[in-house]
Amino acid sequence: MSQEIIYITKGNGDRVPFDENKLRTALKNSGAGTKDVEQALAAVKKSLYQGITTRKIYQTAYRILRRSSRHSAGRYRLKKAIMELGPSGYPFEKFMGRIMESRGYQSTVNVHIKGKCVEHEVDVVARNKDEQMMIECKYHSDSKRNCDVKVVLYIESRFKDVAAAWRKANPESDIQYYGMVATNTRFSSDAIQYAECAGLRLVSWDYPAGNSLKNWIDQSGYHPITSLSELKSAEKQFLLEKGVVLCRDIPNHVPLLEEMGLSELRIEKLLAEAGLLAGEM
Repeated sequence: MSQEIIYITKGNGDRVPFDENKLRTALKNSGAGTKDVEQALAAVKKSLYQGITTRKIYQTAYRILRRSSRHSAGRYRLKKAIMELGPSGYPFEKFMGRIMESRGYQSTVNVHIKGKCVEHEVDVVARNKDEQMMIECKYHSDSKRNCDVKVVLYIESRFKDVAAAWRKANPESDIQYYGMVATNTRFSSDAIQYAECAGLRLVSWDYPAGNSLKNWIDQSGYHPITSLSELKSAEKQFLLEKGVVLCRDIPNHVPLLEEMGLSELRIEKLLAEAGLLAGEM
């Protein structure tokens, strides 16, 4: 007798068959050991029912990982952590600036640039010896919201105006100018199609394949503080408002932790978890 196929409900409402191997891979990628992976997987399989949401599956697996390894739990909840870089988009913009630094660029956040025609407020300007980019960050608090082709068209037109001014100011320079849109959710298919045709760079949680925002974070170890299971939501928001966005920056802001009223023991645990996520321990 064949086993019943369990269909799960994704964040966008789509229903797909539960894929045990996909969940196992995600758990392994979090750095969890074999025993922890199998325990989390067993707990999830026990809780399955028709139509269960991916959010519910995530919560079950995260609860098991958090008991055994806060480090693995923090890595596993990375997607949710990126969604928590709000409610304004500014923490996400600052996070993207730091991510670009990890990729060898010098970055400046929230820049006013006089284009050929009008002035623009640009989220991030990133530059290395070969290229300079205008990066617009589109943060959404709703994971179901995509960046559609209208967003890409609008940003490309702004980039053209900015790039024209850059070229005029540096006519002898060999540097290449590019526009980029970064989002914490996804792009629609027509947005991707247009960007590929127009030469506009896109990066989202899982796009481009193998070179996505998730890949950049894994490669750099630049995990946002919202990944930290040792911090409560209000404490994360306090630090974000103070401009602290990366786990690797936590050791430089112990006075802020003390200002929040964290005990010496909690600070010690927090520093340890932040160090593990940053790959420094």
